[in-house]
Amino acid sequence: MGIHVPSNVPMESTPFKGMEFEVDEIAYDYYNEYGRKASFSIRKEYVNKYKKTGVVTSRRFVCAKEGVHGKDKRDQNVKNPQAETRCGCETRLVIVLNQDSKKYVVSEFITEHNHCLHLPSTVHMMPSQRKVAATHAIEIDLTHDNLGFTKQDHKNYLCTKRQRDMEHGAAASLGRYFSCQLKENPSYYFTTQLDCEELITNIFWADARMIIDYSHFGDVITFDTTYGTNRDARPLGVFLGLNHHKETVVFGGALLYDETTESFVWLFETFLKAMSEKKPITIFTDQDAAMSAAIKVVMSKTYHALCSWHMWQNAEKQLGHLLKNDSQFNTDFLAYIYEYDNKYDEKWAQAYVKRNFTTRMKTTQFSESFNANLKDCLRTDLNIVEFFTHFETIVNQKRDKELEAKYNSRQKFPSLKLKSSPMLNQVATVYTPKLFDLFQAEVEEVMTLSILERNVSQTHSYVVGVFNQYGKYEVIKFESFGILCRHGLKVLDRWRRDAKDGSGKNCTTHNIKPDTRLEYSASTSSASHQEGSSASVALASHLESISIVVGSNDKINGAGGLLTQGSDASRGPLTQESFTSGWNEMVHKVKPFF
Repeated sequence: MGIHVPSNVPMESTPFKGMEFEVDEIAYDYYNEYGRKASFSIRKEYVNKYKKTGVVTSRRFVCAKEGVHGKDKRDQNVKNPQAETRCGCETRLVIVLNQDSKKYVVSEFITEHNHCLHLPSTVHMMPSQRKVAATHAIEIDLTHDNLGFTKQDHKNYLCTKRQRDMEHGAAASLGRYFSCQLKENPSYYFTTQLDCEELITNIFWADARMIIDYSHFGDVITFDTTYGTNRDARPLGVFLGLNHHKETVVFGGALLYDETTESFVWLFETFLKAMSEKKPITIFTDQDAAMSAAIKVVMSKTYHALCSWHMWQNAEKQLGHLLKNDSQFNTDFLAYIYEYDNKYDEKWAQAYVKRNFTTRMKTTQFSESFNANLKDCLRTDLNIVEFFTHFETIVNQKRDKELEAKYNSRQKFPSLKLKSSPMLNQVATVYTPKLFDLFQAEVEEVMTLSILERNVSQTHSYVVGVFNQYGKYEVIKFESFGILCRHGLKVLDRWRRDAKDGSGKNCTTHNIKPDTRLEYSASTSSASHQEGSSASVALASHLESISIVVGSNDKINGAGGLLTQGSDASRGPLTQESFTSGWNEMVHKVKPFF
């Protein structure tokens, strides 16, 4: 695993041999604080005491990954075996009681670790750091035991707050919200679409983290508008994907006035503009015809796949009697969707979806999951600012999941089923745990395969059979040399543990400045990010265009929150004052979303 020595820890915070402590617990607290700054967890290994007095004579504090766990005594076939968290790390601090001074002296201090250290953004998850501070405990107790107000007081306060937030109308409130976002991070991107009456119809937004995430994981995305946000059922559109931990990641959101092809064309063009024109390889949607038509216009080279779950739901509605009463029809229909021998080239057939990179995605179900989470904290009486606040909350919950996955990838070691396999041992350190589990399962399945036929005359094709199963599979990869090509190997980088290290360094985004409210790993402070992006937003020109008279079927763009490469920066940087004055011109020009 290599040697890892904590860095960037101030000398005054680092223990040393000969260091003295009045009490052994003070020594533990000091070493635990050092572990927090160095990004590793500690634990108490042993203590020696005088038998008569109980006075501690020596103690050893070690890295939490010291030693190894005993063999799991449960059944070997247990579905979820206990994860291994120790690797024999020898980092430790030993203190011994000095009989003369009655103080505890550091007699041994080892700094080298044989494992990767945790990220600064996940240190709060380490066992030795997970504690409730006294000040927080007081707040919790006060909140739990004595709120100081009644439920009606709480209701009245929220009602007053809503009225205060919306006293200048929806457009002004939305303008203030976007103004705050731009103030906190100039790389926040938003844009609106106006109709011929200069009323805001559609809105798209993406924060800096969404743009950076898309640059890494925007190869396969899902998009749907199955969830309405208010009593008027205005559709909410969310662009989602999967990161290297196979966790849901959000790329952007949209509030739409309608679901016409024209609106979707505007939205997809806007989305790609925000993402530096990087088109996804595959997009999953439901069966909306207008959406499908817009994808053909804007992303003609992107593979458009239909959600198989939606296909099944529609089949139950339209063909329920056949699915229920005709077992053969049921079998055939499932085969058309999921089996590889389907002869019909359909967007929902697994045989043809498999020809494209999909990250093993088959449905938009995690879009449904995101919408369900959002629905839990939304009501029909919410105003637009409250909606955006709740949306941020759900997005942050998804990001917390990624942070937890990052922590677990360093805290827990994959369970190797073939411990002597050099390949698996190496891959386990490179790829994220979820991808490694899938990879290991494929390696296991190799044992059940056999090559039945070879054809090396032209295409180097192979016919492969599975033991004790019917069916044959033709493999025509590895065309000329017999090994996986560089392009196939490169795709696997998507699933590396360090897929996001140095976020932005190799991105195809604009010079995006990470959100200042988010804790990134130290690598995100690379030069490419430190340069950031100018707050010079071409908002003034957008606002000027509002006064132009357009045709009855034309729609024009509203304000944007990001200066793209090549935009006219001569207008100077956008200040919060200029943004507010510009937006105020449109205060009453918004169609009622809420």
